[in-house]
Amino acid sequence: MYFFRKILLKMVKVNNLVLFSASAGLLFLSSILIVFVENDTFPTLFDGFWWVMTTVTTVGYGDYYPVSAGGRLIAIFLYVFGIGLIGIVIGKVVDSLAIYRKKRLEGDIVYKDEGHFVIIGWSQKAEYAVREMMDTHEDCEIVLIDQLPKAPLLTENIYYIKGEAGDQKTLEKANITKAEAVLIFADDQMTSNQMIDGKTLLIASSVENLAPGVHTIVEIMEEKHIKNFKHAQVDEFIVSSETISSLAVRAAFRKGVSEIYGQLLKRSVGEDLFYIPTRSEWTTYRDAFQNLLSEGATLIADRNDLAINRKLDERIPAEAELYVVCDKTTYDTIVSKGGQS
Repeated sequence: MYFFRKILLKMVKVNNLVLFSASAGLLFLSSILIVFVENDTFPTLFDGFWWVMTTVTTVGYGDYYPVSAGGRLIAIFLYVFGIGLIGIVIGKVVDSLAIYRKKRLEGDIVYKDEGHFVIIGWSQKAEYAVREMMDTHEDCEIVLIDQLPKAPLLTENIYYIKGEAGDQKTLEKANITKAEAVLIFADDQMTSNQMIDGKTLLIASSVENLAPGVHTIVEIMEEKHIKNFKHAQVDEFIVSSETISSLAVRAAFRKGVSEIYGQLLKRSVGEDLFYIPTRSEWTTYRDAFQNLLSEGATLIADRNDLAINRKLDERIPAEAELYVVCDKTTYDTIVSKGGQS
């Protein structure tokens, strides 16, 4: 027993690749050997493999069993060494899964896929953003970056990386160069708006330095700080405090207006804002406007230009990005007619 115990302890320390290769070799050779030694009982290689697997996994159905001395010696060998070896392999697999889950929970992973969304800075706003993204595209991949000891949110499509967002190694772990977009949220735990935007500027500069081609959206506290971000080449800014204040004032002067904004900002509520691909039969904005109106959608913008109703007779440029207001059902119908976006 001491001898077998020493062997098993040494097997546990063996490199995983060597261990798995040895296990596969043992199963394969045992299957061939039992067919060769006792061909009457095990007429095919698959029969031999079936018996070997039921033996080393201790299932033992009893539908096949060796009757010759040679076959029984092979069985004894599998009882002594095979079961122990396969048990160690199964244990290694279980341990590997547990270690991987622990690493995912603690943010100690490297994300290798592409076309994902990176969210930097965990907060209630970031949580709402994740929910909204999942409501928009439930199969989208999201990578969260923060310094929390454990993942604030973890699902099949949501990953967590722990580290300084301004550190190049952390951004590389998130495979940021292959991301679809990066959202940087302001650190609302800091007290000074200047300090908050300063930290955001540092992170944005690191992101743009590493992945200049990735679309970057940044939340800032004060609009006057936008000029400091010019060298970082940020694509879009969201002015947090001023946006909320402006909405509150509008609601005060015109009751109910906040509900309109709420519908446009939430995918799951009422009408929504959707991007519509242009069609070859549309020459002017009027063509697109009337066609979409007949299908139940209202054309309101080309990119950030909201003056569509004053330029209906102008030609639609090749680089146009048209946006409409409609419900999800109407949008799906329009896209199916004009080609997918």
